Amino acid sequence: MNDSSWGAAPGAGQAGYWGTSERGPVQGAAPAGPAYDAPEAPHTRPMPIVPDVPAYGGDQDEDRGAARLSGPLFSSRPPQSRSHDTPQARPFEAASQNPEPMPDAPPPAPQQKKSAGRDLGAAIGVGVGLGVVIVASLFVVKAVFVGVVAVAVVVGLWELTKRLEERKGINAPLVPLALGGAAMVVAGYVRGAEGAWVAMALTALAVLVWRMTEPPEGYLKDVTAGVFAAFYVPFLATFVAMMLTADDGPWRVLTFLLLTVVSDTGAYAVGWRFGKTKLAPRISPGKTREGLLGAVGFAMVAGALCMQFLIDDGSWWQGLLLGLAVAASATLGDLGESMIKRDLGIKDMGTLLPGHGGIMDRLDSLLPTAPVVWLLLVLFVGSG
Repeated sequence: MNDSSWGAAPGAGQAGYWGTSERGPVQGAAPAGPAYDAPEAPHTRPMPIVPDVPAYGGDQDEDRGAARLSGPLFSSRPPQSRSHDTPQARPFEAASQNPEPMPDAPPPAPQQKKSAGRDLGAAIGVGVGLGVVIVASLFVVKAVFVGVVAVAVVVGLWELTKRLEERKGINAPLVPLALGGAAMVVAGYVRGAEGAWVAMALTALAVLVWRMTEPPEGYLKDVTAGVFAAFYVPFLATFVAMMLTADDGPWRVLTFLLLTVVSDTGAYAVGWRFGKTKLAPRISPGKTREGLLGAVGFAMVAGALCMQFLIDDGSWWQGLLLGLAVAASATLGDLGESMIKRDLGIKDMGTLLPGHGGIMDRLDSLLPTAPVVWLLLVLFVGSG
């Protein structure tokens, strides 16, 4: 067979298939087409083959960024086939009529709510558990409560000395501090203020002697930190034990605990909801003056109720003064603890209590409040 699938040279019967001139078919011409146009036939020009238009969004369109014209005037197909066009056959026309939607703008970021900064559920659970243990030991056997206070003191001393060693390289001797601190609490319960002062002096002396067994480098800073720790944790805690020695001792201790907790709760609630003016931003940025007012208001109301109904021979006006003093001392104690932690570069003293931190993070407002409550109760209703 002489005919090729690409097309043979046109004969007489094929004149005009690829193109003719006025003189008739071109003899000896190469096969017609874009690659075989005969140079001798200037009037014979084949129709250019137009490739199919790529679908909308093809790689070439994206690279060139050029828009192609569409519509009946620019179609490469014969007119009789245009009436059967469909959106699939005319991608550009369909795209122009139904443009691809632009992606939705990202929704605005939701406004962040205030956060307490701790696991509130865990904090409440641990607080309730501690409260049950303290109240049970307080009203069942007084000696058991004294033991609870001594254990809290020893753990607090361990946390404090550990953080001092880690962050500042200060090696306050823990053994004499722990033994002397527990003895201090017991002495305060058994012998009162006199026993507490004697135990404090002996503990300081033990710290000085114990540290002599180590090299002299850093001796001064180590013993200074040790004496400070002995005063800050166990000595202030002895006033809780001394409150317990009165006839209504358990109710005095309960009043002390309730007022301190209510003061902290009022400061947190009011400060979280209405706090705007910083109280001491360089020490504790989270505390506000509005929170302090909340602490004062809550503590004064609670103090009036406690003095009227829990303390023998107490009156409501004494409770107002007691609540005011507790709010002030608890806030100062909290700020003092924050000052220590900021100097050490830490957030919490420990991790023993989920939602609270360490034991020292719960004793921060209780320790300086204990001597204030003890003194005011002695002035208002006597030592009992």
